[in-house]
Amino acid sequence: MRAGVAAPAAGLAHASQPSHKPRTALATKDRFALNDTTETATAIVLEAENLTKQVSSPEGSLTIVDHVSLQIRAGESVAIVGASGAGKSTLLALLAGLDTPTSGRVILAGADLTTLDEDGRARLRAERVGFVFQSFHLVPALTALENVMLPLELAGRRDARAGALEALERVGLRDRTGHYPRQLSGGEQQRVALARAFVTRPAVLFADEPTGNLDTVTGGRVTQMLFDMNANAHTTVVLVTHDRELASRCGRMLIMEGGRLA
Repeated sequence: MRAGVAAPAAGLAHASQPSHKPRTALATKDRFALNDTTETATAIVLEAENLTKQVSSPEGSLTIVDHVSLQIRAGESVAIVGASGAGKSTLLALLAGLDTPTSGRVILAGADLTTLDEDGRARLRAERVGFVFQSFHLVPALTALENVMLPLELAGRRDARAGALEALERVGLRDRTGHYPRQLSGGEQQRVALARAFVTRPAVLFADEPTGNLDTVTGGRVTQMLFDMNANAHTTVVLVTHDRELASRCGRMLIMEGGRLA
């Protein structure tokens, strides 16, 4: 990894170097297996209780997320849909610990996010969460391989290169490992982002409009890869989208209206 290159702000922001010993290399068949936890198909992996987010505006206090409560079980795929301005992306940011609520709490993979400071939330994201965003958030100065290696290196993994190579092979980009983001198409960049999101075997994958910048055909291919990798990894998927067809691929759909779940 090149010195002096920062992690992407959205997915890996504030990730700190861990103090625990590096994990040993995993067998190939186990790299995308479920994390070594006590989670089962019936366990609650993500929970929100009376979650509220308010911000100041010239007209006064504006409520973006209004007393939202939900539970999502391990292995579920859940879509959050709604009109622009309904609060979907803000809710996702709160659930992922990228933003803090005005009131209420979020319990992610057994940890109460409201009791953690910024560094604590960053460590939890690095260990248990994956992200896929509309705008990819790849590091421009890193190759495809280095982008996928990044979260493994931050976690102190000795098998970072091998894990990243396998992840890129799974998304059909083994021959693009040395290419920089500017040398890749939009679909290829999103596939690199998918590989990076799954390479750490996260408990929860958050996806915000993952096909929003892609054409219909490319978006369909990326969507299929997302759900195929999700099935193989047994990862919980929380997806924000305007696309009802994409949302229908999920096992459950939540509709937001005016900051509330309908």
